[in-house]
Amino acid sequence: MEIPMDEAEATIEHENETYFFCSTDCQSLFTDAPQSYIETPHPHLVESGGIVTSRLSYGRAKGEFDLSIENPRSLGEGDTVRFSKTITEDDVRKFAEATSDTNAVHLNDAFAEKTRFGHRIVHGTLVSGLVSAALACFPGLTIYVSQHLEFRRPVSSGESLTAECKIVDELEHDRYQLTTRIENENSELVLDGTATVLIDPLPERPESR
Repeated sequence: MEIPMDEAEATIEHENETYFFCSTDCQSLFTDAPQSYIETPHPHLVESGGIVTSRLSYGRAKGEFDLSIENPRSLGEGDTVRFSKTITEDDVRKFAEATSDTNAVHLNDAFAEKTRFGHRIVHGTLVSGLVSAALACFPGLTIYVSQHLEFRRPVSSGESLTAECKIVDELEHDRYQLTTRIENENSELVLDGTATVLIDPLPERPESR
């Protein structure tokens, strides 16, 4: 994986080359076995309770997740993942820059005060992105197929949100139907919906050469 130099969490000089890392975890892996890391690069995937997910320990990315999964080798109805994160002002600004969604209701106080909301609100797609973050917590490689969602209430910068994704039906060809919900710290429903995902096995770690 390549990352911009100015976004690197850590760097190392090795044999007249500078290596940039998204996290200190990856930096430590490199320090322990630099040649193996160079020849057979493989992401340092985050685990929870012995369950390997497709999540990376990535730079400044924040958030916490938990799993309620009966058998990680055979997902089924009722298996659930949750991801929690506080939406910051920095998140809103960076999302606006990355997507070019510069709607003033998200970025300008004077403008937003005159709208039906009375204050600035977080981009809806930034909020719904927490569903995608939660899906990456399932064991295996989760691939979005479809999503239906409804926004139930606006979100303000500084709110702490929890996205919950629960399998409600096993479909054919490794596909699953899920409910997707996001609540704020007051247990108020922010987003409600359903999704269909495809969950592949994780790629095997390459053998050292």
